Amino acid sequence: MADPETPGRCAGLLLAAGAGRRFGRPKALVELHGEPLLLRALRVLADGGCDPLHVVLGARAEEARALLPDPSIAVEAPDWATGMGASLRTGLRSLSGDADAVLVHLVDLPGIGAEVIARLRALATPDIVARACYDGVPGHPVLFGRRWWTGIADSARGDRGARDWLAGRPDLLLVDCSDLGSGADVDTPSDLTP
Repeated sequence: MADPETPGRCAGLLLAAGAGRRFGRPKALVELHGEPLLLRALRVLADGGCDPLHVVLGARAEEARALLPDPSIAVEAPDWATGMGASLRTGLRSLSGDADAVLVHLVDLPGIGAEVIARLRALATPDIVARACYDGVPGHPVLFGRRWWTGIADSARGDRGARDWLAGRPDLLLVDCSDLGSGADVDTPSDLTP
């Protein structure tokens, strides 16, 4: 039996398949301070202690894959255009049973640093359901114990990802990360300017 004081192994799953319609191009390929958002988000997951890392690609997948230091961590969602649910399904099904939990992160959240990742990762167990919140508002990343992966993947549809699965869960732990960032996403180029 695992020591409840010691977090389990936590995989990092980055959803980076979208076309970025409002942005004008896939956000995975957008640079902030000379670094593509794709690489920034992967670095944050790694620096926060997630291992292994998986990234789900879709729009302009070959360009995004070429940016990766290890292209083998990429999985392509063939139905990525149907919404985030397709990416989440593909990503969860790419994981092996080696990890106790997975931390799901989105490519368009450059304000989330490794400290947020580490705070949630420290809670990793096979039964955990937790998500970051900012000033009381639930956000990302979201931590799912291995026990739930199949059910989440089976229910993920459209652009809602795991939102319906999470709705009303009494076991959902909200982890305040307001002291570490805002959790704001990037929808348009103006969102990248201070």
